[in-house]
Formats: sequence, C-alpha cells, structure tokens
Amino acid sequence: MDTLPLFPLGSVLLPGGHLPLNIFEPRYRDLVQDLLNEAVPDRRFGVVTIRQGWEVGEDNVDSLYDVGCTAVLDEARQLPGGRYDVTAFGERRFRLLQIDRESAPYLLARVQWLPDTEPEPDNPGRRERLTAGARDAHQRYHASGMRSGPRDVPGEDSESADLSYLLADDCVLTTEDRQALLEETDPLIRLRNVRKLLLREAEFLRELRAVPAPLADFAQHPSLN
Repeated sequence: MDTLPLFPLGSVLLPGGHLPLNIFEPRYRDLVQDLLNEAVPDRRFGVVTIRQGWEVGEDNVDSLYDVGCTAVLDEARQLPGGRYDVTAFGERRFRLLQIDRESAPYLLARVQWLPDTEPEPDNPGRRERLTAGARDAHQRYHASGMRSGPRDVPGEDSESADLSYLLADDCVLTTEDRQALLEETDPLIRLRNVRKLLLREAEFLRELRAVPAPLADFAQHPSLN
C-alpha cells in the first residue's frame, strides 16, 4: 500500500492518457507547488472520478469511484493570481482504501495498486484477432467524421495491455464507459470491450449523419408570449 495526493475530477484518466488541468483552487495550487518542489515523490498524484457533481466536500467523499489512475506531472506554467496550467500523463491504476482529510491541505489516500491479471489460456491467435478488431473499430469510429484533425493512432509496437486505453483515449466515450475500461483487469477482455464500444459509437454516428434533414428542422420555435 502507498499514499498519494488525491485529485478528484469529473472525468476518467486512463493509463497513457493526456491530462491538461487549469488549477485555481488554493488546495490544489498547494498540491502543484508540492509536486514542483518534490515534496511529493516522483511528481505523482492520484486522479479519481466523481460519480456525481463536480467537487468533493466533507460529507460526500463516498461519491468517488473506487478505482483511479495515477498522474505524473509533466509541465506546469504559473498564471496571474497564483493559478497554474499543467499537463500530466496517466500511469498506473489503483484502488482507494482510505482517505485522509487532515494531514495536508489537499486530500491524501491510501491506495492498493491494481495490476492486470494474466488472461486464461486460449486458442492461439486470440490476442492478434482482438488487437486487429480493436484497431479496425478505431478506424471506423474516425471514419464516421466525429473528430477532425490528425488522429493519435497507437504504433504497431504498442503492448496489447495498453492498446485498449490508447484507443479509448483517442475517442469520445462516456464517463461510465471509460471507468469500466479502467476497472477491467483482463487485457484481452478490455480489448474486446473497447472494440464493442467504438463500433457502437461508430454506428450511432453513421445513423446520425444519415438523417436527411437538420435536426433543427424538427424543432419548434419558442413562443414569444
């Protein structure tokens, strides 16, 4: 077990994911200063997702999901008024065991690391098929036109254990979908699940684009009375 500074967010950080933050609350400005001054080892903090709302008060710590992801501070730029623009990247998963509100200006947590399990032996080639299927679903998703600009396609040397996270982080998925991927410890099941999610989203977007008239044509104008 280890202790981490805790940063609750309304979104899910995945291993390998990119995390930009604008820091303005005094307690999290203190956290950034401690990260920069290496008072916190390895510039590492824990990110956990809030089930509801946008802030964690004294009485609703239970609104946090149990599984989160560590973030490693990459860059920090100080802004007027003591604010910071920071970037960090996702690293490894953990399970929350206990939250400490007293020892620091920000939340601390006792955590247990959550490694992947070894997949059960299966027929040869399953990993390759799941990998190819997940990459194909990623291509279909982007072919739907949901996102413009360059895609962040994971390299062919990406480990299968990391690939599901990298593909999911390059697409728009719900908080619940991303959290489920974060919590899944079988890398092959995770590949299968991200394929299903991306195919679902690609089909939804394909149908949306096939609507023959703008959705606004079906809307009623508000009454001026």
